[in-house]
Amino acid sequence: MKIHIKNGRVIDPKANIDRQLDVFVGAGKILALGEAPEGFVANLSIDASNLIVCPGLVDLSARLREPGEEYKATLISELQAAVAGGVTSLACPPDTDPVLDEPGLVEMLKHRAKQLNLAHVYPLGALTRQLQGEVLAEMGELRAAGCVGFSQANVAITDTQVLWRAMEYAATFGYTLFLHAEEAWLAKDGVAHDGEVATRLGLKGIPSAAEALALASILRIAKETGAKVHLSRLSTAEGVSMVRVAKKQGLPISCDVSANQLHLTEHDLGYFNTHCHLKPPLRSQRDKAALTDGLKDGTIDAICSDHTPVDDDAKLAPFAEAEIGASGLELLLTLTLKWAQQEQVSLLNALSFISPAPAKILGIAAGNLALNSDADICIFDPQQYWKIDPSNLKSQGKNSPFIGLEMAGKVKYTLVHGQLVYPS
Repeated sequence: MKIHIKNGRVIDPKANIDRQLDVFVGAGKILALGEAPEGFVANLSIDASNLIVCPGLVDLSARLREPGEEYKATLISELQAAVAGGVTSLACPPDTDPVLDEPGLVEMLKHRAKQLNLAHVYPLGALTRQLQGEVLAEMGELRAAGCVGFSQANVAITDTQVLWRAMEYAATFGYTLFLHAEEAWLAKDGVAHDGEVATRLGLKGIPSAAEALALASILRIAKETGAKVHLSRLSTAEGVSMVRVAKKQGLPISCDVSANQLHLTEHDLGYFNTHCHLKPPLRSQRDKAALTDGLKDGTIDAICSDHTPVDDDAKLAPFAEAEIGASGLELLLTLTLKWAQQEQVSLLNALSFISPAPAKILGIAAGNLALNSDADICIFDPQQYWKIDPSNLKSQGKNSPFIGLEMAGKVKYTLVHGQLVYPS
């Protein structure tokens, strides 16, 4: 399939390109930007006038719910949601049922995703068996099966000796550990940020110190072992400050923030809005401002969707009992664009947080429009508003704090490996 994308505004943050160019695709690759290759005859032409043509988005945290939790979502529903949101590559945490701690499960997931021919799926293997934090998983075998890194998902390792050994092993073989910083005992039974809103609503809080204490352990052990660590979903001002200092010291760390945390605070809980029951919890206005500052000064590397589809019944329970999570694959682009507009961040810089930066963290060949690279492309209208409504979402999970809002930034076409997998 040869595709000619014409008249579009091409933005490639990795190459610092932002200008009107035609894009020529063939054999699954980017053949040329600007002038057509000699003898090129397109099978399909896409008029991208007034549209943005950029590398496909890369999401660092998207739960697909397979294997084991198909009543919440299926692989096909979530990968259709991904391409509808312009996401062409995604990393999925290992907290499935069963846990991704066996090579066979990883191979099965990769095989099924490849058969669907939608977004590329990059599994994160379990760091410990059954995510129990006691015995290290067979990281070498999981890597050979296709895992790009190792994670505990939302389950903390309380035994720092196990964490030390995990980092030593990872450092030896150059593996990346994806860790969520939360001290388990301080966070135990907590459901909201430990602040004025939780107090007013009578909800058990999770103090900011829970993130800071966990970060202190992770950063110190990373310094001692030399392990490469990615900190998932930073949420506090203190956490941003700690990472800023660690990066200045030269530690091989990176971090991301959930798009939800850039727009919402503890006050959005309102009167027990279960769509806002998230992990980490929605923090204070001060924390939200610090996360933005962290993105602007390079402390925070990327923005993720933290996509967590939940079945409707699980969100109808009382707040403290409602299941954690919000769907976000289809909202990653529009939420990033809204944040960039509010904070006067250029489109070039904003797209870098959701394409080349996360691709670099995962160590995958994605997030750019370089010649002969895979033609994973997102084409969107930055001016078109659309209503976030359950009926408009491809994801099986209709749970989102942004339901009912109208947002700018509508994906029109998504290409994966040179194939048009999502026409508007």
